[in-house]
Amino acid sequence: MEIDGRDFLNTPPVKTVRFGGNVVETLAKHNQGDSSDYELLKHQLADPDIKDAQIINWLQEFRTSVTQLTKHHEQLIYTILRLPWVGRSQAVVEEYLAFLGNLVSAQTVYLCACLKMVVSHFTPKRVTVCEEGVDISDSDDEDENLPRNFDQCHQALQLITRYVPSTSRFLVPILQENFPFVQKSSRTLECYVHNLLRLTMYIPSIRRDVLELIVGKMLKLDVSASRSDIEEAEDNAVQTQRTEEHTEEGLFHMDEDMSADRPPRPSVMAHPVADRLDTLMAVLLAYIKDVCHVKGSLDVDRTKDLYRDLLSVFDKLILPTHASCHVQYTLFYLCSFRVALAEAFLDHLWKILQSPSQPAVLRQAAAGYLGSFLSRAKFIPVLTVRACLDLLLAWIHRYIDSQDGSGRQACCDISLHGPFYTACQAVFYTLIFRHRGMLEGNMKKGLEYLQGLNLERVVMCQLNPLKVCLPAVTSMFAAVTRTYQVVFCYTIIERNNRHVLPVVRSSAGGDSVTTNTNPLDSFFPFDPYLLNRSSQLIEPLYQVWEELSDAEQLPTGQQGSREDEDDFLCGETPQTEGIVGITPSSYDSSLRSPSAVGSPPFAFQRL
Repeated sequence: MEIDGRDFLNTPPVKTVRFGGNVVETLAKHNQGDSSDYELLKHQLADPDIKDAQIINWLQEFRTSVTQLTKHHEQLIYTILRLPWVGRSQAVVEEYLAFLGNLVSAQTVYLCACLKMVVSHFTPKRVTVCEEGVDISDSDDEDENLPRNFDQCHQALQLITRYVPSTSRFLVPILQENFPFVQKSSRTLECYVHNLLRLTMYIPSIRRDVLELIVGKMLKLDVSASRSDIEEAEDNAVQTQRTEEHTEEGLFHMDEDMSADRPPRPSVMAHPVADRLDTLMAVLLAYIKDVCHVKGSLDVDRTKDLYRDLLSVFDKLILPTHASCHVQYTLFYLCSFRVALAEAFLDHLWKILQSPSQPAVLRQAAAGYLGSFLSRAKFIPVLTVRACLDLLLAWIHRYIDSQDGSGRQACCDISLHGPFYTACQAVFYTLIFRHRGMLEGNMKKGLEYLQGLNLERVVMCQLNPLKVCLPAVTSMFAAVTRTYQVVFCYTIIERNNRHVLPVVRSSAGGDSVTTNTNPLDSFFPFDPYLLNRSSQLIEPLYQVWEELSDAEQLPTGQQGSREDEDDFLCGETPQTEGIVGITPSSYDSSLRSPSAVGSPPFAFQRL
């Protein structure tokens, strides 16, 4: 290994003599049963006030004796690995790296110990702070030397990987074991995740495992901070800020801008869990951008590789997680880089939805992702939306045909027809958001297309999807379709309202029959993004809810009371904390071949 032109692996050590003898003599005495100098050596190495020159001299001696440092000397090795080398002078860092290279080359038994030592420096060091006479241990978040320290850690790992090619196999479990508790400070979590992602740049074989580890931890944060809790905390913080400003200004102070809306969102979120998640989302989204772009231009091959890895993590962790609010936006953001990526993601969701071999809960989740992604992603063109609707409606009509031909009386059995109902709701939800885009330019052709979907058959079939779908979605869909005379839903809605819907499958479990306004456990994964810092990358890509025009307004009695809200579903979808206890099988996460992805009716562009 050469650093600054010097070969530190082969440079002879400086001969030194200190109290207790040199390393070679000390090890020889220890092997013969005399451990006094050996214990003294460990004591000197553990001195918290050890000087740079002492560290350098010891390390130079150890390098010449590395073949003698067998398993019987592990306590001595652990003492050396605890030497405070990170952040020291460049000479100390160079000698320590040279020692690590010699050690893992000659004694691979210490590989994991060396890896654990380096990974332990991925977070700010612990410091003790005295508050009101009580010593509190916390991370040193203000250490200005952290970037340089982290550079030295990655230099060490690159060196170890060079000498031991199988390092990656032992590294992933160590990364999992050392991941900080999610209750740690935002800065601690940010540093650790940043360093894990940096690892993948020079050890690409572990990227999928690293992404899975990070996303899994972020999901725990995500599901523990519900949308309502975050909004309440932010509203309270704004109210408190206004109160404090009013108090400081004085009772009779004339506000220069009384008509102004809310003050700019602060970078730090009031909800502590949301703040930690916001920090990690900002790091992960920045990583996605950096991986996919080289010198300002999109690198298609790198982007496809990252898409495959993230899609695998999506299938394994994100899709089965109910009521996560933000982590899924990693794929949302990645798909914005190229339309073909968004179309490949839609194709993947479609294959899960229509596959009878998949668990029903995952098929329903895929339908929720389809509808929400089509509705909220500005970067998805109208032609792609229409292609997706064609697929969904064709499948829905075939499903209705199968029920009509079965000879059985169809009923609102969610446990039996769950994927059908979620597919219908995805169609309704998509049309609510995207109907204007379909009608722009050529109203006549747009109306012909909507009428050709045969929505009347869907809403009037015996399975009665309007009775099961979320009331807010049903009302908005009815208003839109009435305006353009595509289908008239209100007779069916009024009839449904006269009957109490018995819930066959309840997410709460149990055999009791109850009334539930959300019997499908409706989940719209791309509902408005609430995190302050990371939202800067999401907002330009995001379709917010636009109020209905005067012609599209709901009939009297159907009007909602939340006219100022961004999302007409606000308050309609109860948040369910926790992760669905189903792990999907290993899906095919690779991008489809052009012939498969681009086949009708999905005319997907090639990557």
